[in-house]
Amino acid sequence: MEPFSTWILPLLLSGASLWGARRRVDVYDALVTGGKSGLQVAVSILPALAALLTAVYMLRASGALDALTALLAPALTVLGVPPETAPLLVIRPLSGSGALAAGGDIMRQYGPDSYIGRCAAVMLGCTETTFYTVAVYYGAAGITKTRYTIPAALCADVVMFLASAFFVRLLMGAKKGAAAGSSFS
Repeated sequence: MEPFSTWILPLLLSGASLWGARRRVDVYDALVTGGKSGLQVAVSILPALAALLTAVYMLRASGALDALTALLAPALTVLGVPPETAPLLVIRPLSGSGALAAGGDIMRQYGPDSYIGRCAAVMLGCTETTFYTVAVYYGAAGITKTRYTIPAALCADVVMFLASAFFVRLLMGAKKGAAAGSSFS
């Protein structure tokens, strides 16, 4: 498999160049034009991304994340969501890398095969970084008013957090003591 993975990128680039040349397209000009428009998009979304990442780091550093997760814990318990996943629920709509870090912390603390670790893994796979996605795509398209996008996307995230906990419990079971981080046998 390694020889294939080593050659995949050069083969794709060569194939695209040959295809363009066959169709009489100025491949170099198309490459330069695409690179230029890509850089323009990156520059246009940079302020929104900087603000978003700053907000996530401030949330974690200020202790507000810990306070918010403690506030959410009783409601999450009633809803059947492990309260230990609360940091993930708060960070995931804001930042993918922050959510991966929170998920990694959860799995390090409770184990990847524990009910809590499995819930965190499924939650990471089933939810979206809503604000990041809106900032990138709407910023690239020049859209300034999100209207119903953010409320609808956050509702979808909430449904997926609840569904993740439900289906992990249904399909993999939550053994007694799973909240304390015990592993499945």
